[in-house]
Amino acid sequence: MSRNYELFPDDDNGNVLWQMVEDGNDLKEPHEFEFSIVFKEQADLEKCAMHLLHQEQKVSFFQEDQHIEGSDLWVLNIHVTMIPEYEDIEDLEQWFTRIGQEFNGDYDGWGCMSYLYEYEEDDEQLHN
Repeated sequence: MSRNYELFPDDDNGNVLWQMVEDGNDLKEPHEFEFSIVFKEQADLEKCAMHLLHQEQKVSFFQEDQHIEGSDLWVLNIHVTMIPEYEDIEDLEQWFTRIGQEFNGDYDGWGCMSYLYEYEEDDEQLHN
């Protein structure tokens, strides 16, 4: 299968989505995406998390281990289940960037955990 650059532009988001296709993911099925915003202050993260909860977003957060410069960063993850489409990811990145800035945070990217299962008749087990 050859890459359609209209669906998968030659940039970070297009490249990751294309890699998902090459890895066997069905992009017509919903996937859970995790968009991240990082904060220096826990209070700013909490305000942002409350704002996103009022926007009916699913969130989680944690504190990273201490960094070289001595600061502990707080990471807010926004969990979005959606059909992976380039334009939707771009729109969400812009929205989360604006929200992060509003609450003194920095948008830090997205990830998507995908699992591929194969059914083997011989041992009737599921494999990753």
